[in-house]
Amino acid sequence: MTDKIVVLSTCASPDEAARIARGLVEKRLAACVNVLPGVRSIYRWKGAIEDESEVLLLIKSSRALFNQLRIELERMHSYELPEAIAIPVVEGSEPYLAWMERELAAGLDS
Repeated sequence: MTDKIVVLSTCASPDEAARIARGLVEKRLAACVNVLPGVRSIYRWKGAIEDESEVLLLIKSSRALFNQLRIELERMHSYELPEAIAIPVVEGSEPYLAWMERELAAGLDS
């Protein structure tokens, strides 16, 4: 098992998703963020079933940075309760994991 994670979060619009993705990478809380438009989310919110078009973020980070990443995501997000679910990266390409480590290294110093 590695110390790397993929964090899932959805956004209301492509513009919001791009702004959040860029902000997380600039702050080195994420090595990479994939922005996937065209997601349809069906969920219960405040007693009603919602059916919304959203944009999914796949945020590549590390366990050590999750709390900082979550706080920054919540600060930048328009949702009252933004999704922030971390999935562990069990294995990965060694060169890719090393690249992630280099890109995230500055975030650990803050």
